[in-house]
Amino acid sequence: VLDVVRKSGSCDCLQGFQITHSLGGGTGSGMGTLLISKIREEYPDRIMCTYSVCPSPKVSDTVVEPYNATLSVHQLVENADEVMCLDNEALYDICFRTLKLTTPTYGDLNHLVCAAMSGITTSLRFPGQLNSDLRKLAVNLIPFPRLHFFMIGFAPLTSRGSQQYRALTVPELTQQQFDAKNMMCAADPRHGRYLTAACMFRGRMST
Repeated sequence: VLDVVRKSGSCDCLQGFQITHSLGGGTGSGMGTLLISKIREEYPDRIMCTYSVCPSPKVSDTVVEPYNATLSVHQLVENADEVMCLDNEALYDICFRTLKLTTPTYGDLNHLVCAAMSGITTSLRFPGQLNSDLRKLAVNLIPFPRLHFFMIGFAPLTSRGSQQYRALTVPELTQQQFDAKNMMCAADPRHGRYLTAACMFRGRMST
């Protein structure tokens, strides 16, 4: 794996690394965090961004998921710069309640994660007025070095049948982003406080 990573040496302007893994399984938590620590050793000045699927009590496959997650979070605190927290329970609820899918598959859950990753990396891939990169995102969103665990809110989320009948304004989109139903982590933001927040919009819009 590290031989593949070393191919990044031919990049003109390497910003950092993005890794997707699950904290519940042995491979994602053990091998994933080991890979993160090895990359950190070789590239200490590059940004390390992870998309980490956290285990949830309702959607659990193995008994040792809590242990795997607990042991791997320490590695994420020490070696990652940005951790996007996702969990299958929240993704399943979005598919079932909002997207009106009666039997969501892992393909449907992965589609949601792909949409979120695409949105986060939009400013890296397309030109815009206020574009940011991985480092700018970290600088603006992390008040203290160890507080780099982010929740992702995504909008618009509508069922396939109602997409063509729904036109949303910018305030409505923003409100949906911060709605607990649109969060891809099963935690209610209304029970806490926002330290920082960043909204990324795609397409033509006016403020």
